[in-house]
Amino acid sequence: MKKTPEILAPAGSPDALTAALRCGADAVYLGAHILNARRGAQGFSETELCRAAEQCHAYGAKLYLTLNILTSDAERQQLLSLLELCTRIGTDALIVQDMGVMRLAKACCDIPLHASTQMSVQTSAGAKVLSELGFTRMVAPREMTRGELLRLRKETDLEIELFVHGALCMSVSGQCLLSAFFGGRSGNRGLCAQPCRLPFCAEGGTGHDLSLKDLSLLPYLRDLRDMGMDSFKIEGRMKRPEYVAAAVTACRRALDGADEDEVFDALRRVFSRSGFTDRYYTGKRGRTMFGTRQKEDVTAAQGALPTLQALYDKPKALYGVSFRFRCREGEPSSLEAVSGTHRVFVTGETPSAAQKRALQADDVRRQLEKCGGTLFYADRIDIDLRDGLFLPASALNALRRDALEGLYASYSRPHIGAYRADVSGVTPHTAGERQIWARFASPGQIPQNVRADKVILPLYCGAQAISDAGAAAELPRGLFGRQDDVLRELKQCRALGVTEGMFASADGLQMLREAGLSPVAFFGSNVFNSQTILQMESLGVTAALLSPELTLRQVSKLGGELPLGVFAYGRVPLMLTRNCPQRCGKTCEECAQSGKLTDRLGTTFPIACRSGCAELLNSRPVYLLDKQSEIRNADFLLLYFTTESREECGRILDAARTAAPPSGDFTRGLAFRGVE
Repeated sequence: MKKTPEILAPAGSPDALTAALRCGADAVYLGAHILNARRGAQGFSETELCRAAEQCHAYGAKLYLTLNILTSDAERQQLLSLLELCTRIGTDALIVQDMGVMRLAKACCDIPLHASTQMSVQTSAGAKVLSELGFTRMVAPREMTRGELLRLRKETDLEIELFVHGALCMSVSGQCLLSAFFGGRSGNRGLCAQPCRLPFCAEGGTGHDLSLKDLSLLPYLRDLRDMGMDSFKIEGRMKRPEYVAAAVTACRRALDGADEDEVFDALRRVFSRSGFTDRYYTGKRGRTMFGTRQKEDVTAAQGALPTLQALYDKPKALYGVSFRFRCREGEPSSLEAVSGTHRVFVTGETPSAAQKRALQADDVRRQLEKCGGTLFYADRIDIDLRDGLFLPASALNALRRDALEGLYASYSRPHIGAYRADVSGVTPHTAGERQIWARFASPGQIPQNVRADKVILPLYCGAQAISDAGAAAELPRGLFGRQDDVLRELKQCRALGVTEGMFASADGLQMLREAGLSPVAFFGSNVFNSQTILQMESLGVTAALLSPELTLRQVSKLGGELPLGVFAYGRVPLMLTRNCPQRCGKTCEECAQSGKLTDRLGTTFPIACRSGCAELLNSRPVYLLDKQSEIRNADFLLLYFTTESREECGRILDAARTAAPPSGDFTRGLAFRGVE
């Protein structure tokens, strides 16, 4: 018989946590008020985290703390303090994006690690690296089809956590820079401003061609259970408690086989964007996946709230209690309460001789049965009562209250692990002679007698073209369903003399290892701090492109021995998406690689479609070539060519050698202003 997957609920506030637990969530995920991917949610203070842990454990639920953001070197002490707190309160797992966070967590504590969907791991190859690193669970990308999930389940022993309801980002998680470049609010740092919900228009499109409907896989929960999925995750740490209550209840009912329309009704009313979609899961991507929040969606939610509040207004009794009451003359009254493996013994008032009516067994039983408002119910009551004695009802109530409070404390007591203070230092990085690396979108862009220390071509150009150019191979960031094809192409590259490959996620790292190519952490790998650099070194990575969200000042302070690079020129890919926005208005044949989006201000953003996914490119290229004197601690500068002609590529390469000033429209990116 297949095991029942856990229902994992979001908790953006203490009230949402209560709603999740009272509606039957098996586990909750929540964040502190710092260092989590929903920093816009209320979050939990240190005191509230302690209470949350007690509450979860009292309900028999697990508590997962979200540490799923990129952290800077300057935040190291904050991170260590939070890890110590997590150890002290008995946190059941940490959800992690940043390999540097993972490295420190492993050094300091023994809390299980879950790989966030922000790590962008899409294949069993990537899951193999996660297992090697000590993760016990991975959160699968929302973009995976049923067939891809089934293969992943068959090829990894990791637990698989799957989003089954809630908001859909247009971008693959961990591969979005749109909010960061638009206003400095980084999705990788937990402060996404959701600019994708604003009007972005493809030719012939919907007008909101980066805004997807919410995901819902509730009709497939029993099938997913039978496939062996371990955890059904609900998105929504920014949502109100009524949403959490409705979603947890709906998941429970869907697993029990309730009528689909009945299950969906409350969810549609509490929150939707023109309905829901399942089309990543079914593989039927396209225009019907897009939607926005309409006036009628908001109106429906207001009417649903009172009904939904009733789902969690009172705690439900979970644990039976065996009471043993003793009352004899000359000694304090006492009550023993046993529930499962938990035992509490309390004493109260000493009885007096009855002046009128003596205390009766029925009086005792009646008071001890009043367990309402707690997690307990009276399962058995044994009474040892001598005749002719009196105790007021208040004394009996106090005994019951003290006993139940003691049981609650026993159930909620954390399993405290050991915390090991991290005292390791990081050797400052010393850059070697500066190199120029040039990445081209196609061989036709490469100037004759190209002056670059390293040439990089995407794998889709073909093994022969990559070999002929003496280039390194850039793996696609979107590897959904392409694991076998990509590995075969890499082996062809190796056979033709290609020795190096560029990867974005653990998937690509493992494929490069298996193909025998030296791995370089490239665009999308989110190298943001010194601990990540050290972790990359231990994995055999030979060089690393730093995150374009770092400022040049932050770059100058990084440590480690790994050669480091800075994105110095090019249209930064702002999004990686499996559902091409241009398909809202044109077929692929009609588009013919000419896709673009236009925002509400009339700015145009090119779309590059390759290898089964699309990349939304920035409207202007980053240009730092004239600021080379301010780029310290970097071993190479990356020139990232996308839409440029061969002549333009040649001019930029010359500018890199001479540190020439920019011409035309450009941006400094985040090199000086950074991200929040």
